[in-house]
Amino acid sequence: MDLYLKHIGSGRAVMGRVMGGMAEVRSEGAWIHADDGRRFLDFGGYGVFILGHRHPAVVEAVHRQIDTHPLASRVFLEPVAARAAQALAAHTPPGLDYVHFVNSGAEATEAALKLARAHGHTSVITTRGGFHGKTLGALSVTANATYQTPFQPLLPDVTQVAYDDPADLEQALAARRDRACVIVEPVQGEGGVRIPRHGYLSQVRALCRAYGAMLVVDEIQTGMGRLGTWWGVDAEDVRPDVLLVGKGLSGGVVPVAAMVATAEAYAPFSRDPYLHTSTFGASPIACAAALAAVRAMEEEDTVARAAALGLRILTAVRAVCAPYEGGLVREVRGRGLLIGIEFAEEQAVGELLLELISRGVLVNNSLNSTRVLRLTPPAVVEDSALDLFLTTLGAALRSTADRMTS
Repeated sequence: MDLYLKHIGSGRAVMGRVMGGMAEVRSEGAWIHADDGRRFLDFGGYGVFILGHRHPAVVEAVHRQIDTHPLASRVFLEPVAARAAQALAAHTPPGLDYVHFVNSGAEATEAALKLARAHGHTSVITTRGGFHGKTLGALSVTANATYQTPFQPLLPDVTQVAYDDPADLEQALAARRDRACVIVEPVQGEGGVRIPRHGYLSQVRALCRAYGAMLVVDEIQTGMGRLGTWWGVDAEDVRPDVLLVGKGLSGGVVPVAAMVATAEAYAPFSRDPYLHTSTFGASPIACAAALAAVRAMEEEDTVARAAALGLRILTAVRAVCAPYEGGLVREVRGRGLLIGIEFAEEQAVGELLLELISRGVLVNNSLNSTRVLRLTPPAVVEDSALDLFLTTLGAALRSTADRMTS
């Protein structure tokens, strides 16, 4: 705590104190261990741990890479990046074959925005409630004044439209036409697990084609099996020009993300490999983690498991929350292993989050929707851990409801 206060920030230190003051020191599977000996069931992790913590195959691949060649000179060809790109492209929508590896989801967004500009798509259309990162360009399309206002002015010519509203999007596109780049999430994660009506993404794709706009689909949180399909766009068989990948691509071990594009969209970066670069982008150690994560998902049928487990958890969470619907709880919704519990009051989210932590369970809040508690459990959760989560959630809801009522 003292080191956080002196070197990292007072706000983060205070937050740590509110969360109990312990430090996390070890992890495996669905569990995180603290320095005081307690362990916590991790149903949070912001979508990173689809394979759980320290998946053995990913850890082994990373260890092997550290022992041979963790970082590259960037002078010669590097085989691990090539193999990781091939493995990832084998599961992206047809035609999205070109992979640009970066270090974080925000960097993937930045790469996509620069790629769009290289094609003359200088007017960006984003959705209200959308979240795409907090670096300057990514923040410009993250529609939340709380994070944007201190850093104004941001990128020019960025327009916000309503999510799940093709008519609002068409009006914006009609004014910009082939100058436009549209960025959208299949499900808004930080927006509170907002699930659009079926057909929305297909309409977005059709409108972009009609007006000559570039379509970027942000699957940083929703991809890699999180929604019970490899990608959220798979539900409607939509092929964007650019797909953003992150979080689960790391295998829960080494940070890595990617921008994946069609040959036509990627052409400016393909022609000039120095047009957009990063010292640590596509590092062998990160690409070893990505390659191992994709292979582990293939071998363990993680996507199908996420779909089945997600349905079980969603059904069970709805049952646990049912006594509080119409009062404390407004709605439970989700797809795959991305589930949101929306409350009638903001206070309930903080109260329940702290109550769950005190009982040994970690969950997420939603940065762009303060009334929604978010669950992003790993696909490796065992039945005993699921039972524990549901029992704990029920007890925490009762305690929270009693406190708020009194």
